[in-house]
Amino acid sequence: MSELLKTIDARTKLAGTNKLEILLFTLGVDQRSGRRENFGINVFKVREVMRTPEITQAPEMSDAVEGMVSLRGVLVPVVDLAKYAGIVTNTRPEIMIVTEYNGHTQGFLVEAVDTILRLDWSSMRVPPDMLITQMGGLVTAVTELDNGKLVMMLDVEKVLAETTQTDENIDTSLVVRDHKFADKMVFFADDSIVARRQIEVTLNAMGVHQQHAINGKRAWDELQRIAQSAAIQDKPVKDILHLVLTDVEMPEMDGYMLTRLIKTDPRFAGIPVLMHSSLSGASNQKLGHSVGVDGYVSKFEPHKLSESIASFLLKS
Repeated sequence: MSELLKTIDARTKLAGTNKLEILLFTLGVDQRSGRRENFGINVFKVREVMRTPEITQAPEMSDAVEGMVSLRGVLVPVVDLAKYAGIVTNTRPEIMIVTEYNGHTQGFLVEAVDTILRLDWSSMRVPPDMLITQMGGLVTAVTELDNGKLVMMLDVEKVLAETTQTDENIDTSLVVRDHKFADKMVFFADDSIVARRQIEVTLNAMGVHQQHAINGKRAWDELQRIAQSAAIQDKPVKDILHLVLTDVEMPEMDGYMLTRLIKTDPRFAGIPVLMHSSLSGASNQKLGHSVGVDGYVSKFEPHKLSESIASFLLKS
């Protein structure tokens, strides 16, 4: 099954094209609705796909965490996605998707995997409020395929934050502070509720003014308004906005495309773009730099995020 992933090196050329590739999978037929929902996960987050191995139960874990497996000598937590999503099914998950990001590896149990699809982020829409509520925030984007099939993008960050009981509290004594931050503005874009909350807490602790958007398209629209406001005030935009912080994976427009638009628009000259992503591999950092990113920081490390933001703000 890992044959599906062998051409991943070729996928590095997707940066700046607003395209992505997703691995489709199912979680089984929900006994309550009678439907089999289709989900997707960014291929860049998938290390391999395998038959579900023997799982060792571990104490004091979330109900959706089945236990641990040993992969090449490394203990990896395993999450049953159907249980996590509240999908009641008689199907035993036969497949494990091994994901890796932010230097951590974890397994997701699913009913079956289908294929890899190349899509345009512009076709990935923000989920309607009803779907967000129904799925408990599990879905960050949704798209309809040519055959009418609806595919929902999984918010991997939310799953892991909750199943691994990640501590969202920030030790504010370790957050960088400076009196200069009182006059600074940071704009950030991220589709994950969990990530946005952590960014907001970090910036508040730093004493930095902030605005945000839930994807790259909405971020670009808001940045246009900021540029228009600066023009009315007869000021360069860099006097109003001092840093853009962006995720990579976002519906409608990804972080690579957002960065390219910012860097090719003379109105935003002198404004650094800091990429904040769970895709922390060297190849993804290289992709970011290819579209003009000024820096890169991994997600869910608030103190490093604070240091990275401060390093740019103190230069402006």
